[in-house]
Amino acid sequence: MYRERPSRLTGAVLWTLTPGDRDGPAAPAAPRPVLPDGCMDLLWSEDGLLVAGPDTRAHPTTDAPAPVGAGLRFAPGTAPALLGVPARELRDLRVPLADLWGAAETRRFAARVDPADPAAGLEAVALRRAADTPPPDAWLTPLVRHLAAGGSVAAAAEHAGLGARQLHRRSQDLFGYGPKTLARILRLRRALALIHGETPYAEAALTAGCADQAHLAREMRALSGMTLGAYTAASAKRETPMPSGSSTTA
Repeated sequence: MYRERPSRLTGAVLWTLTPGDRDGPAAPAAPRPVLPDGCMDLLWSEDGLLVAGPDTRAHPTTDAPAPVGAGLRFAPGTAPALLGVPARELRDLRVPLADLWGAAETRRFAARVDPADPAAGLEAVALRRAADTPPPDAWLTPLVRHLAAGGSVAAAAEHAGLGARQLHRRSQDLFGYGPKTLARILRLRRALALIHGETPYAEAALTAGCADQAHLAREMRALSGMTLGAYTAASAKRETPMPSGSSTTA
C-alpha cells in the first residue's frame, strides 16, 4: 500500500510503501512504469539508503511484493544542494547514499532512521542538513511553477533574469537536464493529472500545453513507452500514483 503526506521540508513529500495489496485486488498483470516527475528522492528500504536521481524516461516496476520502504521526495531542483551533488550526475540512476556521503556518515544517518517510521527519520535528517544549506535561488520555485503551468522556456528565462545558456547550465545542475526537458516532463504530468480527473484526452492535451491530442500521445510514448490508454487503464487500478523514487522499492 502506497501512502504519502506533506513534509515539514518546504515543497517535499514523505511517502511509504508497505507489502501486500500494493495495487488492490484488481492489480494489472503487467505493472506500469513510474514516469519522470522532475523530482529526486531519498529512499529507505530493506536494501539500505538510496538516492533516486532525476529520470528522463520511465523507470520499470515489478510484480514482486514490495519490501517495506519509505522516501522523501524533494521539490524539483532542491535536492542537489542538500545531497551535495549536481543532479546531472545522478540522471536516470539509483545510487547508494554511501556513494555520495561516504560509509561513515551514511551509517550515522541510518542509525537515526527508526524502522517503525522511516519516513520521519529521513525528514529529520533532511531538515538538519537544510538548516546548514543556503536556501534555493529565489527564481527556482517560480520557474518550476511557470513551466508546470505550460509556460515557455524563453519566458521562464526572462522572468528568472537568466540568459538561455545560463538557464540551461543551471538547470542541468538543479534538475539533471535542461529546461526544455523539464517542461516536457511537467507538461505530461499535468496532462495525466487532468486525465485522471476524467478530463477528455484532447482537452487535457490543450490545457496542459500540447499542440493537440496526437502531440500528447507522442510525448506519452517517448517518456513512458506506453500509450495513453494503457497507462490510464493501469492508473485506474491504483489509489495513488507512485513518485519517481518509489519505483526502487516497488
